[in-house]
Amino acid sequence: MESSNLAKDLGTDANTLAFRNVRISIDGENKRYCDINLSTGDLVVAEIMDREQLCGRKISCSIKYEIVLENPLELQNLLLLIEDINDNSPEFGNGVVNFEIRESAGKGARFAVSQAMDADIGLNGVQSYTLQKNQYFNLAVHTNVGGKYGELVLEKELDREQQKEVTLLLTALDGGNPQRSGTVAIHVMVLDVNDNKPIFSQDIYKVGIPENSPIGSVVVTVSATDADDGANGELSFTFGPSSNDKVFAVNSTTGQVKLSGGIDFEKKSLYEIIIQAKDNFGLTSHAKVVIEITDINDNPPLISLKSLTNPLSENIPPGTEVGIISVQDKDSEGNKQVRCSIPVNVPFKLNPSIKNYYSLITTSELDREIISDYNITITATDGGSPPLSSSKTIHLSISDVNDNPPVFEEQSYSAYVTENNKPGFSMCCITARDPDWRQNGTVVYSLLPSEVNGVPVSSCLSINGDTGVIHAVREFDYEQFRSFKVQVVARDNGSPPLSSNVTVSVFITDENDNSPQILYPAPEGNSLMTEMVPKAALAGSLVSKVIAVDADSGQNAWLAYQIVKSTDPGLFTIGLHSGEIRVKRDISESDNMKQNLVISVKDNGQPSLSTTCAVYLLISDNLAEVPELKDMSYEESNNKLTSYLIIALVSVSTFFLTFIILIMAVRMCHRRKPRMLFDGAVAIPSGYFPPSYAEGDGTGTLRSSYNYDAYLTTGSRTSDFKFSRSYNDSTLPTIQTLEQSQSAAFEEDLLTECIVVVGGVVIF
Repeated sequence: MESSNLAKDLGTDANTLAFRNVRISIDGENKRYCDINLSTGDLVVAEIMDREQLCGRKISCSIKYEIVLENPLELQNLLLLIEDINDNSPEFGNGVVNFEIRESAGKGARFAVSQAMDADIGLNGVQSYTLQKNQYFNLAVHTNVGGKYGELVLEKELDREQQKEVTLLLTALDGGNPQRSGTVAIHVMVLDVNDNKPIFSQDIYKVGIPENSPIGSVVVTVSATDADDGANGELSFTFGPSSNDKVFAVNSTTGQVKLSGGIDFEKKSLYEIIIQAKDNFGLTSHAKVVIEITDINDNPPLISLKSLTNPLSENIPPGTEVGIISVQDKDSEGNKQVRCSIPVNVPFKLNPSIKNYYSLITTSELDREIISDYNITITATDGGSPPLSSSKTIHLSISDVNDNPPVFEEQSYSAYVTENNKPGFSMCCITARDPDWRQNGTVVYSLLPSEVNGVPVSSCLSINGDTGVIHAVREFDYEQFRSFKVQVVARDNGSPPLSSNVTVSVFITDENDNSPQILYPAPEGNSLMTEMVPKAALAGSLVSKVIAVDADSGQNAWLAYQIVKSTDPGLFTIGLHSGEIRVKRDISESDNMKQNLVISVKDNGQPSLSTTCAVYLLISDNLAEVPELKDMSYEESNNKLTSYLIIALVSVSTFFLTFIILIMAVRMCHRRKPRMLFDGAVAIPSGYFPPSYAEGDGTGTLRSSYNYDAYLTTGSRTSDFKFSRSYNDSTLPTIQTLEQSQSAAFEEDLLTECIVVVGGVVIF
């Protein structure tokens, strides 16, 4: 190693290096082959280096280190070059090199000797070879990429009978200083000349075996002979150089060819192998063995899907080709004949096409709403014995077409809503189903434009387009209309859209929001109705009837009548549901002639509503016994006393004479018809009922066929009279005055002889 002073190379001195704590840094498993002498600054060897171990046969060998200095920190790279010295001798791979050379080898025959190796490089490597002097061989030295090597060149033919063996010494020399060398002994064995080669019994052997033959089966046995004697006639069998197939194996002694691997007719149906017969001294001959593999049915059919239309539209016509299937069988002849089939419960069939191709065709119309997808299993069976089969399942999806309109769950719907409802009240829910898919099956609801009682239906109802819930837009009144019908349209979102209609009957249920209305007697303030009761009336006799109606319906219109106040509580009673006022006991002379009843009419609603009316009765057989009626009115109408007095004074002075004549006429008619006061009825005209009121039995409303005898008064304190014309004509309005009809009334009464008592009605 050349001396190197690190301090000098770094441009400093040894003291500075020591002060800066100079050192060589190594990484990992690297060894420290050199170190720094801090006293002198020299770079010194720390460990013996073996170039061949470190770098092998590389031309250049170097090791990199880092020199670390501190105060301040400084890094310097150090490259250590290792030079080769001739410390290794050439070596041959083996201690002895053996050659077997036949005595028939010609002059100039060459025999390569294994190359000697030297770990050193360059001039220190192998440079030359020398061969011990002999009479048979010379040495030729050659160079290749791996170095120099030697060849033995036959200079004189060998004679086995003279010398069976030849021993030589080969020396390899390097170019180092001092020079090193290595030797190897060459042992040459002279072989006898073999002038007869083996001969096979057949040039070509042909044999057939089934493809399912087990491993180890004997395929064929080959035989050969050699005319030489002794060792020259001993033969061995091997595969020829071109027969590298590992499916078969040959017995080197017997010549039996056996199966050593699997064979498959479908992969390879014919094997040609070369069998080599070789004697002990290298003479060979060859024979061909042809092995035919016979097929067995060991492969099921292979089903391949070449094309498929998926998904299928449900409106495709029958006979449409939707897929192409290929079926292949690797077996041969009858084993490859294939039959294909699919289940019969699917609307498809397989039609044979070209060669082994089949078309999958629809046989009937498809309906996604019934079956949305199909799993079609295709089964292929070959013609082998036994037959083999395989199957493949194809999944086909059916795409939707908008071919189904929405269908309502019910043929018609009924919705009930109580009157006086709040706007926005949910009345009912309409549901329609569409078996189509996605947007084709999405249902939107709407109301068909129409009118309800002359107004658009949209002002009465609305419907949620998504849920089908029908809402009331307005407040309904049962008394205005009780029911109506609307058409609801359910439309899907298909293209084009399909729709269905359904009728929704809306029924408005009654609520007890109307008080009973009294039709008879007339409400107080319009006129004062007074009825006469004969003194001979017996218990149970019908006196009068209160007629009332209720605009509500059902139990809300069931009316109950009750006397809440009376002059004589034990004299009269009223029918709870009929409103008929009857005498409860026989009338006696001690009973007050003037009887006032306050009747309460109550419906059956919850809560119930009621109204009251006053009924005035006179217990008398004729008008002569009747005192001034003004007192009755006075008892009940004290608040109108002043006005009544004024009217009475004027009326009395004006019509006094008329009053006398009327009294006489009444008496005359009474003698002729004494029972006329109680044989008729007060006619309640049908036109008297308010609109929308029902007239029927059991509702508290008087049928128009009932008539009652009664005395009537106008409610004034005058003595004016008004007369009805007949039982069935309309009742005269109580507001009609005597002056308007006085002359006509007298003329009509004289002609009919029933001036006042026709109908038994007197109006004051």
